[in-house]
Amino acid sequence: MSQPIIELQDVHVRFKTRTSGLFTKSYIDALAGVSLTVRRGQTLGIVGESGSGKSTAAKVLVGLQQPTAGQVVFAGEAVSSFTPGVRRRLGSILSVVFQDPATALNARMTVRDALLDPMQVHHVGEPSHRERRVKELIGLVGLPTSALDAFPAQLSGGQRQRVAIARALALNPQVIVADEPTSALDVSVRAQILNLLTDLKNELNLGMVFISHDIQTVRYLSDEIAVMNKGRVVEFGDAARVFNDPADPYTRSLLGAAPSLLNPHTPA
Repeated sequence: MSQPIIELQDVHVRFKTRTSGLFTKSYIDALAGVSLTVRRGQTLGIVGESGSGKSTAAKVLVGLQQPTAGQVVFAGEAVSSFTPGVRRRLGSILSVVFQDPATALNARMTVRDALLDPMQVHHVGEPSHRERRVKELIGLVGLPTSALDAFPAQLSGGQRQRVAIARALALNPQVIVADEPTSALDVSVRAQILNLLTDLKNELNLGMVFISHDIQTVRYLSDEIAVMNKGRVVEFGDAARVFNDPADPYTRSLLGAAPSLLNPHTPA
């Protein structure tokens, strides 16, 4: 088994509530002892309802949320604080695909500029190398090179999400964190994007974290599934086992109450 790229070790995240006063403090535990591991070539699915803690776990994974307690380990190195230097290093290890590509992409930048931007910020390669990389990226996500001259508003939702995925791949990350990446898309397009993510994971040997409220969609994409409820991982295991033989009542309720909008047999 490959070495972990990212690990959360007994991570806690506690927030003050709005009812906290000057003399009395009230807290909510968004995460309460969460441990997760992400490896290259594997997809970890994190599933749970709104408020389960899955989005907070994602923010910790990508360095946007400092844990209250516990340990975050990137490529074998424990991180005590997310300094600018640490964040730059993280940029070469992981990238994020957000829920809504319309807001993730700058409306005033062409697709070419959007793909060049991460490489320019991180001073990767010469201009000729960057231009070759841009064409390679747009091909990886199944779009023609003519799309490079388009603005986001000129593309469909599925095309914009493909561009967002290409942008996330610009720095050759080891891990992609995809937070509800198909929820803003039409049903007919969702399977295409999921198939694309699966193909890219296999082709590039990526580690992937796929976050969703839909356990059946998570199962379609994931090797392992972590089911979250009230800030805790209540069930974890091989995707087929969790789906076919869930041990926790909450997992069974998700399977029974949330039929998937994804048809696994929809062609890419």
